[in-house]
Amino acid sequence: MTGSRRRSILAAGAALPLLAIRTRPAGAAEFTYKWANNLPVAHPLNVRGAEAVARIKDRTGGRLEIQVFPNNQLGSDTDTLSQLRSGAVEFFTLSGLILATLVPPASINGMGFAFANYAAVWAAMDGPLGAFVRAEIGKRGLFAMERIWDNGFRQTTTSSRAVTAPADLRGLKLRVPPSPLWTSMFNALGAAPTSINFSETYSALQTRVVDGQENPLAIIETARLYEVQRFCSLTNHMWDGFWFLANARAWQRLPRDVQEIAQAELNASALQEREDVAKLNAELQAKLAQRGMQFNPVDPGPFRDRLKEAGFYKEWRGRYGEEAWKVLEGAVGAIT
Repeated sequence: MTGSRRRSILAAGAALPLLAIRTRPAGAAEFTYKWANNLPVAHPLNVRGAEAVARIKDRTGGRLEIQVFPNNQLGSDTDTLSQLRSGAVEFFTLSGLILATLVPPASINGMGFAFANYAAVWAAMDGPLGAFVRAEIGKRGLFAMERIWDNGFRQTTTSSRAVTAPADLRGLKLRVPPSPLWTSMFNALGAAPTSINFSETYSALQTRVVDGQENPLAIIETARLYEVQRFCSLTNHMWDGFWFLANARAWQRLPRDVQEIAQAELNASALQEREDVAKLNAELQAKLAQRGMQFNPVDPGPFRDRLKEAGFYKEWRGRYGEEAWKVLEGAVGAIT
């Protein structure tokens, strides 16, 4: 073969389409995304989430692999929300009440004493109220899955005294998440709320930086808060859930069929997680009582009356705006 002919063959080979060249190892994921959350591995959200992640990988033929980082491994809630917005983290499950620092209407499901029971919660959050909040989330460069995950009705725990009436909250140093709605509500009830990220809550209770906190029973148990709290008052003052959020740019990079599989599996696991939390709630009071916690029921009426007297509902109706308030009251009935 002459030198000129050899050069011609090599040149022709160089002109072949680059698509013929393997760009990633066989079996490697086309998309590797990170999912961060703030809950212990044992919490139903992580258990069911891990199952969804495995099904997504299987159904997409390995094209989408989701790496799970539980228990604030990638930083506090506020830090991780910043990472989600920048795209450093692709998925994040976050309480709407904390998401409200970016999306103010996202905290509306946590309106004090708004929901009487779970039937009212799911009718609202799987219906018009949830749709309204998701639309607001979409305006901030994020995408929210259709089904919100359950965090539960929140209860009040303390190390010093049981809370049976609003007067018992007066001056109580209470840990709350970094959310204006929480701070506003407990200020209106006479407490001294202190915003602390969840990853620091156990140590804050242990060292008596704060006297109490409020969380659903599942978190009180899985985070072992019963070790540093004695009393649990069944206030049911808020319902809270976790939106499964995606960075919108990262979400849009996924092919449509991968998006559909991911949504379907994550939404299915959200429904399973709701059932898990309901079962846990039925069991946990007895379990925590065996570990030394003292429980007492609470009549919500005086607390609701105190919030009305303090102008709490009127203030937040103004903050959310008439459109959002109309959607809320359409789901749960008149509040103010």
